Amino acid sequence: MTSVPKAFSSVEKGSDPVMDRLGVLISGRGSNLQAIIDAIQAGRLRARIAVVISNRAAAPGLARAAAAGIETVVLSHRAEASRVVYDHALVRALKDRGVTLVCLAGFMRLLGAVFCDAFPNAILNVHPSLLPAFPGVDAQRQALDAGVAISGATVHFVTPELDAGPIILQAAVPVQAADTLESLSARILEQEHQILPEAIQLVLDGRCYIDRGQVVIR
Repeated sequence: MTSVPKAFSSVEKGSDPVMDRLGVLISGRGSNLQAIIDAIQAGRLRARIAVVISNRAAAPGLARAAAAGIETVVLSHRAEASRVVYDHALVRALKDRGVTLVCLAGFMRLLGAVFCDAFPNAILNVHPSLLPAFPGVDAQRQALDAGVAISGATVHFVTPELDAGPIILQAAVPVQAADTLESLSARILEQEHQILPEAIQLVLDGRCYIDRGQVVIR
């Protein structure tokens, strides 16, 4: 049995919620970042976003963060000599800001052991399929091409293996006969926006732990 880090039970123990400092990594438009921001502002998520980091300077999500008064950092993976060097740079940027939980919200980079070891059981990702089905890119297109009746969204802990970490929450989305890539993606995205803040709060509250590779929610 593997428990989540003790820092994540700070709300449960009544300590200062400022300790629950999120670092959000993005590469694109940042709609899941906005869902986190909205949940915090609505009081549904008791945390603070310490920093939003993008590997792309042109990512529209950076403007969402700036509009909410959140510090933004651009760390281009193209500026580093290797994936390992880039992961070290990400870790330094997050640790320098006291981040306790990292959230991948459309971050299109595979993180290796260096990064995962720096935040053990403290990295979450949201993926547009019912994992383990359709990992990797273009998950919605994979679902349509496979002819499945149900797809959905998954929030999971991140490991160095692609989209293979223990699953925290999932939401099912029926695939309709008339669905296009755009229509299915839009309905799945709605569910991502719901389950990502919920999963973050579960982890921060210390309400889940990993037992034999699976997440148990208390």
